[in-house]
Amino acid sequence: MKKPFDVVILTESRYLNPKEDTQYNSNVLLEDGLVIASLEEKGLTVTRKDWADSDFDWSSTRAILFRSTWDYFDQIELFKAWLKKVESQTKAINPISQIWWNMDKWYLRDLEKNGIPVVETLYIRRGEQRSLTQIHQQSNWKDAILKPTVAGGGRHTYRINSQNVADLESTFSALIKNEDLMLQPFQNSIERKGEISLVVIGGKFTHAILKKAKHGDFRVQDDFGGSVHPYTASVDEIAFAEKVVAACEPTPTYARVDVMWNNGDELVVSEVELIEPELWFRENIKAAILLADEVLKKVK
Repeated sequence: MKKPFDVVILTESRYLNPKEDTQYNSNVLLEDGLVIASLEEKGLTVTRKDWADSDFDWSSTRAILFRSTWDYFDQIELFKAWLKKVESQTKAINPISQIWWNMDKWYLRDLEKNGIPVVETLYIRRGEQRSLTQIHQQSNWKDAILKPTVAGGGRHTYRINSQNVADLESTFSALIKNEDLMLQPFQNSIERKGEISLVVIGGKFTHAILKKAKHGDFRVQDDFGGSVHPYTASVDEIAFAEKVVAACEPTPTYARVDVMWNNGDELVVSEVELIEPELWFRENIKAAILLADEVLKKVK
């Protein structure tokens, strides 16, 4: 029996029908709209839903495509339960098994084992009894970044040093009771050069953008005043991004590879987004068409 939908574009409640006409909301609607239009041009029946919509029958679609589900880490247990349910009802364009893997930044360790250079990371398991001061001292990193292994949008991301580490002890104690954290040496290039995001669809590079933090900050997310700039990736950067994606199992249909230069001036992975990456189709509309081509292969 034919299902009512070929593809459901996944978003969250804030972006389903936003009431505020902000640039941020407009960008989300524009990006999702480009994807929907590209899919419909392929003859696919498409709708857009909040992933947490408990009334929607997920078996009514042949596939789901994660796009702007940017609240999943704020309700992670509900999201995990939803993943378990939806896995038996439909398929995800990037497989559900890959979603599980990618939503926790322990995956960086797997990439490193596969020969991919990543930002040096010290993982701190939930329930750790050492203080943040002890961990920071033992790391020998004078300037470091602390953040959860499951997060996004700069959630609970802190820059720490010997002057402020004591002030973050209560925050650390509250977080470590419930989730794993990670400590990384601060990469000085983030303030000078920023972070590059390289989009890879069907295993091939499509376009890149440069993200820069506002003056006096280190966070490149627009939530904290970060800005986006056009960027022409080098041959080496393109090859690096494609190698990173090829190291994922299976090769994802779409991915965003975030890279920076470490303190040894080497290119390293800071993050690989396979769940709900912002892909800046507004900077390269052809990439939305390429994504639609890849989705079509999955739902034939």
